[in-house]
Amino acid sequence: MSLDPSTFETIVPARYITFTFPNHLRVAVLDSPSAPASSSSTAAMWVPPDRESDWVFSTFSGQLQLLHSATAAQPLSRLILVGKVPSCPHPTSYDSSLHPSSPTPLNLAHLLSALTPKSAFLDDGEIPEMPFFIYEDELIRGSVLEICDGPCVGTMLIENVELENNGVREFRRRLRFKRMPNFVQTQMRIRPKNEFKFEILDNAVEFELDIDALVQPYLNPMVAGISVISQFLEGRMKAGFRPKALCLGVGGGALLRFLSAQLSFEVTGVEEDEVVLKIAKQYFGLDSDEYIHLFAGDGIYYVKRLAKSLSEESRFHVIMVDLDSNDLSMGVCAPPVEFLEKSVLVAVRDVLCEEGVVVINTIVSSELLHEGLIHEFYEVFEELYEIDVGNGENIVVIATKSIVGNDLEANGSAFLCKLKSVVLGSCIDCIRRVPN
Repeated sequence: MSLDPSTFETIVPARYITFTFPNHLRVAVLDSPSAPASSSSTAAMWVPPDRESDWVFSTFSGQLQLLHSATAAQPLSRLILVGKVPSCPHPTSYDSSLHPSSPTPLNLAHLLSALTPKSAFLDDGEIPEMPFFIYEDELIRGSVLEICDGPCVGTMLIENVELENNGVREFRRRLRFKRMPNFVQTQMRIRPKNEFKFEILDNAVEFELDIDALVQPYLNPMVAGISVISQFLEGRMKAGFRPKALCLGVGGGALLRFLSAQLSFEVTGVEEDEVVLKIAKQYFGLDSDEYIHLFAGDGIYYVKRLAKSLSEESRFHVIMVDLDSNDLSMGVCAPPVEFLEKSVLVAVRDVLCEEGVVVINTIVSSELLHEGLIHEFYEVFEELYEIDVGNGENIVVIATKSIVGNDLEANGSAFLCKLKSVVLGSCIDCIRRVPN
């Protein structure tokens, strides 16, 4: 079935069309969901060689996120992705050393002209100059360990990757979900067990996990958020009690292990998908022990049930919320919009002790949505603080059940000193009060 060239003359918000050519070229055309039909700003992107199967480039959700990321740099109404036809349905391995320089795309002038909105052409009919992006990230090479399916999160993959950032190379193990392929759900630093040649990365190489560091960008700020109740926590620990944390969303479990090992918390983790818990145990070294308790189930339901039966002495001092949304159409990637319902927030407040704090990883697509989220929290909680992670995506929101006073000024607190020694001190310094 042939495409009518006139199909692409106008912008149709949220339209998505893909097609292939006999020369094994694959094209995807995405019109921005928020673009008016009269807009015309268009850009093209070349898919990196050998990464055509990566969900970032081969799924609608991944390509839509690429459009959103490109739009952050300049407003776009249409993004055209061009690359080779994927050789296999799933990501397998990648090695950038096989492609030492950015590829020169084929002569695509006529194709791109045909895919350009009619309103973009100049008055004299001249073809407008179209930006052509080359995708770049920190990934040098990667090898997929397993692809599996969970009943709640769908298809997921576990991979070992080698990254380079500011000239420094390191290895990480990562967990990604197909439904949100551009976001790394969990990553931990790994070290080769034996002598290793950087030119090779395959599943025959054995690694050990580094559990002492948090490498996920927003996890250090989330842990830093505990500092707003540092004086209270120090008092509890001096009295011989372990503080208690509830983690809604487990992933690979890096946060749970860190809270237990580095800050002496007793941690309860709730993960909706039992297969994710299996992956956390098999590939990320997480397991139940005396101070880490794991449950498979819906985190929101779990909190609501606890709120009806939890005694005062069993309440949590800290609740960490790292839940993403199944529906991105509302512009909120994290937390799920269901979590922001007042009945849920009240239940969260009720399972906190009086001096407790809830720390939430948030990803929203606009300042207006962020303001709405803040409003919902202020309907239930006494004080709000936040940390801008600085990656253009995550903002950590910290909500307290009661007025916490000047805990952030308690520089002599032993717990605060410990906290500053295990997380990036700049995260604590970046905490700011959100006015009501």
